[in-house]
Amino acid sequence: MFEPTRKNIQASDATLLITQTRSVTGTKQNQRDTLRSLGLKRIGHQVTRKADVTTVGMLNTVPHLVSVEEVTHG
Repeated sequence: MFEPTRKNIQASDATLLITQTRSVTGTKQNQRDTLRSLGLKRIGHQVTRKADVTTVGMLNTVPHLVSVEEVTHG
């Protein structure tokens, strides 16, 4: 599994499968907004995004609420 942290997540041509693993109840408003911007709506919901600079920044904001896996094509 690929854990987003400022140390090991980088923008690349990779495709990421992002899954919301925890509830937004009790979180800060900017973290709720970040999950919504990623397209996540509920626990267990998954989205696929390119690992660009914007997505990486958003994942670094909410690493405790999501799990991230790199999708391999082929």
